[in-house]
Amino acid sequence: MSLGANLGERAAALRAARLALAGLPGTTVLAASGIYETEPQDLTDQPPFLNQVVCLATALTPLALLAAAQRLEDAAGRKREVRFGPRTLDVDILLFEGVESAGPELALPHPRLWQRAFVLVPLAELWSLARGMPRIDVARLAAERAQSQAVRPYVAED
Repeated sequence: MSLGANLGERAAALRAARLALAGLPGTTVLAASGIYETEPQDLTDQPPFLNQVVCLATALTPLALLAAAQRLEDAAGRKREVRFGPRTLDVDILLFEGVESAGPELALPHPRLWQRAFVLVPLAELWSLARGMPRIDVARLAAERAQSQAVRPYVAED
């Protein structure tokens, strides 16, 4: 799962999302990457994002997990007014063990996963936990994408 936020208390939103994901039925957060600050890509006139990747073990189906992710976004006050626009919370399923889908509700793997450094850099931290996933050198791909897409480790302001 990929977590992102660029409005409000960004780090608190990611923390709340991790806790909420851990509270889903039959779900355990196995690991969480570090948090990274990134500039917006598609719609650039907005604040920087904080991004993180979490690895889950879940008994939920992909569509049930998607519905739960959307409920988390709604609870965080997410407004879907502008595609790629600012958001209080974004929760995306990146990959799901043994599942490939091009359906209208959910595409797996996530369609822009392999293009985005803000996802690949934190994903590379957790890739060793991946089971049943595509054979991709995520660390190499993350390093390549990070050359043109700034991804900085986030240091919380005190």
